[in-house]
Amino acid sequence: MMASTSAQPPLEEEDQYFLQSIPLLLFQFRIYKLALTGGPCSGKTTALKKLASFFRNLGWLVYTVAEAATVLLGGGIKFSDLGEDQVYGFQQDLLATMLQIERTYFRLADSFKNKTNVLIICDRGAMDPSAYCSTDDWINMLDELKLNQVDLLSSRYDQVVHLVTAAIGAEDHYTLENNEARNENLQHAVDLDRKTRSCWIGHPNFSIIDNNVASFDEKVNKLIQIVCDRIGIPSHGVAEGSMKRKWLVENVDWNNFGVFEEFEIEHFYLVSTDAKVQQRVRRRTQNGHCTFTLTSREYQKTSDDYTETRKNMNKEEFNTLLKIKDNARSSIFKNRRCFIHGSLYFKLDAYSDPFPPKANGIPLVFLETLTTVPRGTEIAEELMPPFLEIRKEITGDPQYSMHSLSEYPEE
Repeated sequence: MMASTSAQPPLEEEDQYFLQSIPLLLFQFRIYKLALTGGPCSGKTTALKKLASFFRNLGWLVYTVAEAATVLLGGGIKFSDLGEDQVYGFQQDLLATMLQIERTYFRLADSFKNKTNVLIICDRGAMDPSAYCSTDDWINMLDELKLNQVDLLSSRYDQVVHLVTAAIGAEDHYTLENNEARNENLQHAVDLDRKTRSCWIGHPNFSIIDNNVASFDEKVNKLIQIVCDRIGIPSHGVAEGSMKRKWLVENVDWNNFGVFEEFEIEHFYLVSTDAKVQQRVRRRTQNGHCTFTLTSREYQKTSDDYTETRKNMNKEEFNTLLKIKDNARSSIFKNRRCFIHGSLYFKLDAYSDPFPPKANGIPLVFLETLTTVPRGTEIAEELMPPFLEIRKEITGDPQYSMHSLSEYPEE
């Protein structure tokens, strides 16, 4: 499964320095910001506590940021008592309060930089309030608070995980008795869950955990597994089976996506002195705003698979690492659409010109999602997007990996 690497000319002393900086970026003490969101009665509060306990047992410093809405509504505020302007003002103050509380924890975490690993778990994230107001009101709030939606959605949190309400798939367990601030009936909970998860379409590390589980403990274990996998630390198999599935798409009905977010993606492979390790940087752009990521994939012989570590970077770090771009491989350019269908979060990547060498001029289109349905098992038809015609599954096929596609033919 491990791809071969092309011969690389000896590195200059300055390039050696840049190469040696990659492990420092990836494996220095981390400050990791997670937004944990979900529908009513999704188990979010309990799951947050168990996730925090798991990481504290690993030796991490863990901060849990309280849900601002619960704090404010717990003080006696009732929407039924408020007029339209009062509701708007409350939602705006709620967003500002949420951001200020988060900033307090973020600043405190920064004081531990290079001293210990810090996990900040935010009970809901800054995009959640947009589910409770109109699009026009949300845009006005952002303007008045001088906020940028791309920053709130794409770069404020390293990861976002949405826990699906018990009203979808676990109706017998739906109750609001443990949260006096909530009053949603079953259908309202379903609608609100779908609105809330739609707020996060486009986040680079967004996952949905539904109720297709044997128990609530399994749902929590999936959360722990997903967070550990994204950070790049062992989770000791707390939830087996979650994996990325990938398909080659034949045709796309571009007019029937529904809600989606679209991005321009650029990948640049870096020089690696270890044949088992692939390293790349990514620039993701939407409406002129960019986010930058460093990824390292290391081949594990025992499992015949890769472990992956990612870290967000700033523009200066990105430009520095571009100086050791692997000239034996092309840059990769894609247009990405992120969307939700059913309970699955999908990414559709359409390769754009200039195409990678081994694409042979073909504008490839790939679909991927994270699911517990194992490779080789058909995913239920109703879970797959009806506006896509799938040619075949390519999960684990090295022919369709970016690393393989980017390789220039040997002269």
